[in-house]
Amino acid sequence: VCQPSTAAQYFHLLRRQALRKWRKPLIVFTPKSMLRHPDAVSPLDALTLPHFQNVLPETSVQNARRLLICTGKIGHELRVEREKRKDTTTGIIFLEQLYPWPEAELAAAIDAHPDAREIIWVQEEPENMGAMSFVMPRLRRLARDRQVLSVKRSAAASPATGSGKAHEMEQRTLIELALSHGLQEKIKR
Repeated sequence: VCQPSTAAQYFHLLRRQALRKWRKPLIVFTPKSMLRHPDAVSPLDALTLPHFQNVLPETSVQNARRLLICTGKIGHELRVEREKRKDTTTGIIFLEQLYPWPEAELAAAIDAHPDAREIIWVQEEPENMGAMSFVMPRLRRLARDRQVLSVKRSAAASPATGSGKAHEMEQRTLIELALSHGLQEKIKR
């Protein structure tokens, strides 16, 4: 089960699937908006990498104090907003493969930031949808003594609000919460 965040990752995922000697079902989550998303475009040299990466670690921020872990489009939106804010303390890790769980790769990406005290799972989907119920127990195990929180939409019967304006407002709120320092105190309110 994968959600590639760039064109090169999608290419490497499909290539891996085709070249494996054994066959296993592949489930790929890619929203239509990722087909046109400017941040999902890959440079030509990214296609020459040797393989699909299960986890894309943070490379822009060194020694982050907070780590946001996410999949797909929301990660690109978080990076854009982080750049606007000139935030140099928040790292964003893309989880490209959900199952089989890439424990070693994710642990290495988290351990690369020893000063990070908060690990936050961010998902666009409502609380009762998406990967949160699968990911949170595994993140808590990897986090050891670090605090693990989540940012998501409230539980709902439908994945969409039915209103473009309501969706945009929810999306802004989601990104604001994810990039806010002191998230634990805001959740308690």
